[in-house]
Amino acid sequence: MPNDRLDRMTRRAFAGSALAASMALTGGAKAAEAMLRPTVPGDLGPFYPIERPADDDADLTWIKGHAKRAVGNVIEVSGRILDRRGNPVQGAILEVWQANAAGRYAHANDIATAPLDPNFQGYAQIRTGAGGDWRMITIKPAAYDSPIGRRTPHIHFDVRGKSQRLVTQMYFSDDGASNAADTLYKGLGDGAATAVAKLDNAAKYRWDVVLMDA
Repeated sequence: MPNDRLDRMTRRAFAGSALAASMALTGGAKAAEAMLRPTVPGDLGPFYPIERPADDDADLTWIKGHAKRAVGNVIEVSGRILDRRGNPVQGAILEVWQANAAGRYAHANDIATAPLDPNFQGYAQIRTGAGGDWRMITIKPAAYDSPIGRRTPHIHFDVRGKSQRLVTQMYFSDDGASNAADTLYKGLGDGAATAVAKLDNAAKYRWDVVLMDA
């Protein structure tokens, strides 16, 4: 075979291989771009409720058998639990706990002097629906002083999918200034935005949680 013909064939083969490799890399990059960014993990905190309340439904503002609603600004928080590909995670379990409207947890180790609210549930366990959806009614928690500085308003979440568990804290988009001064929030780095619930309209927040896997 003449050398020039062999050289042309070799060049074509090389160009074809390069094009295939480029397409594979481009496809891989596009697939990577299509992946959702996982929600950043957060600190469990010292007030995880080992002793659970008898009432643990998705409305933290009413305790069954009580005549009065909890004190504070009532808010709705809803969202979806998704995997990195955007698929909903049905049947995920969310444990939720938080401080009340005065900034105190119903926990024996919270030595804050702020008053407890006997009508505030403070904890909920929620299971996601077919679309990975969840919703709760609660009180907007207050900021409070702590050994690591003043904590911005936040709600604790322990999310368990089929094969992935995420412990994190949810912050509020309308508390931007106090978020920026919060030690734990600042520690989230460039992933902090994934832990912020967006204010949709008056007293309604939206927050989707993205797990590494379902």
